[in-house]
Amino acid sequence: MADLLDELRARLPEQRIKTDVDVVAAYSQDRAIFEGAGVAAVLVTPHSTEEVVAAVQAAVVADAIIVPRGAGTGLTGAANAINGCMILSLHNMNKVLEIDTINRMARVQPGVINSDLKAAVAEHGLYYPPDPASVDMSSIGGNVSTNAGGLCCVKYGVTRDYVMGLEVVLANGDVINTGRTTIKSTTGLDLTGLFVGSEGLLGIITEVTVKLEPAPPPPQTAVAYFADLPSCGEAIQDVFRRGLRPTVMEIVDQASLRIVEQFFPMDLDTDAACLILMQASPEDQPIEALAAVCEEHGATSVYYATDLDEGEMLLEVRRRVWPAAEKLGKALLPEDVAVTRDRLPELLAGIVDIAAENDVFIPVIGHAGDGNMHPLLVFDEHDADELGRVKKAFAEIVHLSLELGGTIAGEHGVGTLKREFLEDEVDPLHLDMQRKVKATFDPDNRLNPGKAL
Repeated sequence: MADLLDELRARLPEQRIKTDVDVVAAYSQDRAIFEGAGVAAVLVTPHSTEEVVAAVQAAVVADAIIVPRGAGTGLTGAANAINGCMILSLHNMNKVLEIDTINRMARVQPGVINSDLKAAVAEHGLYYPPDPASVDMSSIGGNVSTNAGGLCCVKYGVTRDYVMGLEVVLANGDVINTGRTTIKSTTGLDLTGLFVGSEGLLGIITEVTVKLEPAPPPPQTAVAYFADLPSCGEAIQDVFRRGLRPTVMEIVDQASLRIVEQFFPMDLDTDAACLILMQASPEDQPIEALAAVCEEHGATSVYYATDLDEGEMLLEVRRRVWPAAEKLGKALLPEDVAVTRDRLPELLAGIVDIAAENDVFIPVIGHAGDGNMHPLLVFDEHDADELGRVKKAFAEIVHLSLELGGTIAGEHGVGTLKREFLEDEVDPLHLDMQRKVKATFDPDNRLNPGKAL
């Protein structure tokens, strides 16, 4: 540690280097409290690419591990400290550097908060679509590193679809720029895509160029209750079978409805099997078209609103599930699995069975439009027996998603939380190639070792 501190102090202003135990600890864990964090040696908070380079060079000389960190809103332990490491937090690199209205792109530092970027480009009549649930807290750099998704993925896609180029500091301190600012380019391999979703294993992102869209008209919103999951599943499938294009299509199951109603009374139908929340842009189709599909498939109640404020109030049902679960006073272990839309009813029914068989409370919310579900395992972390049942249920949900042809990680990444299941999804040859890529970019295994791969 002394060597590392000496090297850092020789290269950086003292105020960038934090050694206070409590301060360092505060930056040593993301929101995956189920995953343990090590004790970092130091926290470094650079303000520029040059300072990131200096910090990396210090780590190279001192042979120290580097754990890059964004806003710390991750849910898999990917930003958790490793014993003796340098935590490199990019939160002070938070400037929107350029907004190009002609070419519809923005150049930003990694610490820019997602919602702040949205607000900045909205002033120019433009729109940055990726919208993770942590939109008001998560940073663009973190979103890129985990390929974050969100509520609007069903129409607009995920973060990867909006990253045009990156500036990255490599494990040896070199700086590379990937991508182009032209809409088209077929020159060389796509290294930009390689860094997106790499969870800090290949390099430290110090600048991001993102694609923007024209600001869409205000969305319209509808909600539909269903008495059973199969009917709901048929409605979801029929929406896409008919070529309709929702902007948002979220599902809230019965257990979730009940805890929201318990802590945030909203006059919800807690006897319903689930609630579907939908938004649509009037430029695609009127919200009535989506509501009509739900009615045809036996929805017990359908309500739609064309007023923006009323629509946002309806979406609060989905947003309040996690806060309601937290009010139960227990630990939360969020899942993140995805299947194709046609297998969604089987996944939901299977989760209900897994919860019952293991005697674990598992409310489920998720992105019905793209098959990405977020079961929330709620439990007493001090009860060893219950903890064992939770771990078993967690693994069973992961394996169920694979049995249904899905994936173990839809949008949260792998981190340490899902690493033990990686070989269940990725074949040995593919995984070996991925590890060779890691070794090419980081031969000393300095960047975030033990995460993702």
